[in-house]
Amino acid sequence: MINKYQRLLKNDQDDGHFWPSFTDLLTAVLLCFVLIFIIMMVIKSFQIEEMEKTIDQIMGVRVNLIEDLQEEFDESTVGVEVDEDTGALIFNTDILYEFDEANLKQEGFAFLDEFVPTYLEVLLEGGYEEYISEIIVEGHADREGGYLYNLELSQERAFSVAEHILSERFPEQDVQQPLIDKLTVNGRSNTDERTDEAGNYNAKDSRRVEFKFRLKDEEILEQTRGLLGGN
Repeated sequence: MINKYQRLLKNDQDDGHFWPSFTDLLTAVLLCFVLIFIIMMVIKSFQIEEMEKTIDQIMGVRVNLIEDLQEEFDESTVGVEVDEDTGALIFNTDILYEFDEANLKQEGFAFLDEFVPTYLEVLLEGGYEEYISEIIVEGHADREGGYLYNLELSQERAFSVAEHILSERFPEQDVQQPLIDKLTVNGRSNTDERTDEAGNYNAKDSRRVEFKFRLKDEEILEQTRGLLGGN
């Protein structure tokens, strides 16, 4: 009987040693988690700070580039519209093609020969080349003919522009190699229609070609905006 109580007493003493040790272990683990959390928050803070710097840099480049394009083309005789938000250069397709055609007119060749070198001079020789990932020629159509028909037409029109710019007929062939590295051709069918000042659909303005640029870090910029809760 005495041995039995001695064993029970010994077990109680062993439990008494176990629980303080277990509590200390939990405390240590908790402190480790707190320390890791603090380190992660500090790292996150530095990341956000770097992202904000990246945003400021990219936005500064975009703003300056759009201003330079506006300065170059707002009073130009070639009839180019500069989108003040995106920097896209927009012109009606009547100067390039006959209605419902994708082959360039003679006036279209002359227009591109004058317009493209000036445009590329701003983008590639104005200190912006390292930031430019794509130069996009984008064709757009009106509603007439259906989506697939206009998709093919708008793609062929954009392609005919690129084909001339990269051909031996183009007078400024020194710009062709840097352009090849960045050029993309898209057809948008009638998915991006234009309206007049009253908000009504405008078929003539919807038939157009746009020259657009894309900055190298724009995808990162969009992700960063989301992370920082920006618009």
